[in-house]
Amino acid sequence: MAQIKIYGLSTHLDTIKPTLSDVIHACVVETLKFPKEKRFHRFFPMKREDFYFPKDRSDAYTIIEVMMLEGRSKETKKNLIKMLFTQIESQLSIAPNDVEIVITEAPAHCFGFRGMCADEIALEYKVEV
Repeated sequence: MAQIKIYGLSTHLDTIKPTLSDVIHACVVETLKFPKEKRFHRFFPMKREDFYFPKDRSDAYTIIEVMMLEGRSKETKKNLIKMLFTQIESQLSIAPNDVEIVITEAPAHCFGFRGMCADEIALEYKVEV
């Protein structure tokens, strides 16, 4: 399980949502070995007056928050972050300086979906990668 939130200025984010979602999902599938049909993305386009960020960032400034079940190795998480920076820059021309990524993890008993706690569900993919 990985839930992803993407924040940015609406004037920029609204124009790239489908492509950015595809890029993020491809990175998650490759690095986390996530099933291709499992995509959980939520976009938060913001008005300029509601989104404060440093002056050395452009209007393309984007924050990506990944919340997932704990169990992935340190290297796997670092690979995901590095791949996101690389692919977002190459496919969307957003400089790494304009992207911030945070990964947070929670124990399976703190996730609920399909009417159960995640530690009670047999997942069709491996979390420990």
